[in-house]
Amino acid sequence: MLISARNLSFAYAPRAWSPPGRPVLRDVSLDVSSGARLGILGPNGSGKTTLLKLLAGVLAPTGGAVTLDGVALSRLSRRAVARRVAMVPQNTHPAFDYTVLELTLMGRYPHLGAFEVESQADLAIAYEALATTGTAEFADRLFSTLSGGEQQRVVIASALAQQAELLLLDEPTASLDPGYQLEIAELLLTLHRRGGLGLVLSTHDLNLAASVCDTLVLLHHGEVVATGPTSDVLTPEAVASLYGIHADVRFHEAAGHLVVVPVGRSTR
Repeated sequence: MLISARNLSFAYAPRAWSPPGRPVLRDVSLDVSSGARLGILGPNGSGKTTLLKLLAGVLAPTGGAVTLDGVALSRLSRRAVARRVAMVPQNTHPAFDYTVLELTLMGRYPHLGAFEVESQADLAIAYEALATTGTAEFADRLFSTLSGGEQQRVVIASALAQQAELLLLDEPTASLDPGYQLEIAELLLTLHRRGGLGLVLSTHDLNLAASVCDTLVLLHHGEVVATGPTSDVLTPEAVASLYGIHADVRFHEAAGHLVVVPVGRSTR
């Protein structure tokens, strides 16, 4: 599978009937191959979340195109895209107080026909996804009663239940304590190793990106300013340019990956 974005631009309209405003993304091109571990880094407002939504087909570009195996997403149904690509949003606030199992079963909707209910096979897939994410014990709990880290793992379980080939994650460790941050990183790497699941994640957590991603895309003011292997792209100069900070970036033997330690503000 290959998702390809070419000369992608996007601008939000201030009102539904208004013309698009100032572009959030400009002339963005990137490829996501099968089994990718791609990280999207950039400061607030750089267009990371918008880019993920465009790759998932949730938003339609105002310029350029996104294709899935050479076919424009605009020519595919939402159900067809969802069978191949699953998205984990930064925040999940269900409209109703669903149980964990009910929320996980929502991941089966792309595989169900109109008015079709979940089968025993769908239930088995949902329970397997919960077991994979270590949340099977919460199956009958209300989603709202779980901690932030537990909720994030359940949302990932729902995405796994889609049986997609590519997982798009928006700030998967935001607002989580260090223990849960490590758990999510380890879970993502396990999913990749076991089944070759492709991963694309946008994050402010530079150490998460360093531990999970082998390729990075750096966004600044809606434009790609660098892309390439993590070891080449994640440098003190890049961190200073993106975030306006001095940072110590070096390989950590015990961690087994680059570690980024902010040490002070800088001028961009």
